[in-house]
Amino acid sequence: MDVQTAVKDPAGRSAKKRVGRGPGSGNGKTSGRGHNGQRSRSSVSVKLLSEGGQRPLFRRIPKRGFNNARFKKRWAVVNVGDLARLFEARSRVDRDALVAARLVRSRGEAVKVLGDGEIDKALVVVASRFSETARRKITEAGGTVEVI
Repeated sequence: MDVQTAVKDPAGRSAKKRVGRGPGSGNGKTSGRGHNGQRSRSSVSVKLLSEGGQRPLFRRIPKRGFNNARFKKRWAVVNVGDLARLFEARSRVDRDALVAARLVRSRGEAVKVLGDGEIDKALVVVASRFSETARRKITEAGGTVEVI
């Protein structure tokens, strides 16, 4: 067993690339930089998106048009497990009750109830949408589902 196989670097580490140490190293003469050009010089710092005199991409793309993102409908997601944990049996769970329980941030968001978790209380749940599993779990527990 020779010395190089016996002493190994820690996992994930590799030795620093030594350039300019002759042709036998594979990185001699030009040190892996090629011959002429901007990046062959010392102390070069080219910006990441620089295109070398060509019109930059972000200036070639038109900046007009319509974006529909501001009209996107935002959904506040509530799971049936959270309803079972925070509300008493036979209580009415609507958007105001969810805001008071801090499950929904604002009164402007539409509420969708999803079926993650277990529920064993009869609740009257009022929301904009229900998943099939949430609807099934609430009705099997003896509660009712009301769609706004």
